[in-house]
Amino acid sequence: MTIKVGDKLPEATFTTMAADGPKPMTAAEVFGGKKVALFAVPGAYTPTCHKQHMPGFVERAAELKKKGYATIACTAVNDIFVLTQWAKDTGAAGNIVMLADGSADFARKLGLEIDLNARGLGVRSKRYAMAVDNGVVKILNVEEAPPQHEKSSAANLCAMIDKSL
Repeated sequence: MTIKVGDKLPEATFTTMAADGPKPMTAAEVFGGKKVALFAVPGAYTPTCHKQHMPGFVERAAELKKKGYATIACTAVNDIFVLTQWAKDTGAAGNIVMLADGSADFARKLGLEIDLNARGLGVRSKRYAMAVDNGVVKILNVEEAPPQHEKSSAANLCAMIDKSL
């Protein structure tokens, strides 16, 4: 079953990078009691993710914060070491919280996993963006195919947030 607007996010544990190394962070810690703009990519450094999707969220991080989103977060089925380096390489470090979903547990619980074994990438997350308020999905934009990024772009998410105000 795929998550939808109005649903509460499932419990899951991500890996994040702390000053002293990798640490677990639960979905309750990430999403509880605040507004979070979350976007997911099929993979760090993949062409669309690296050149189009992430840059939009880096550019609009301040705008999302002005709209009341305490956290902008990115999740991917990559390890935290890759996501940490990717954040540094894209200017996301310090602006976007990187949430490693290395085994695709969160993606599966959302019903938003995609099997990319035929491309040698294994099971990944679909590309999506969502606005979450205290763990409840308020806006959800899921792409139909990995190269697409317009529905899940930061620009589209910001426009939808403005419409919902």
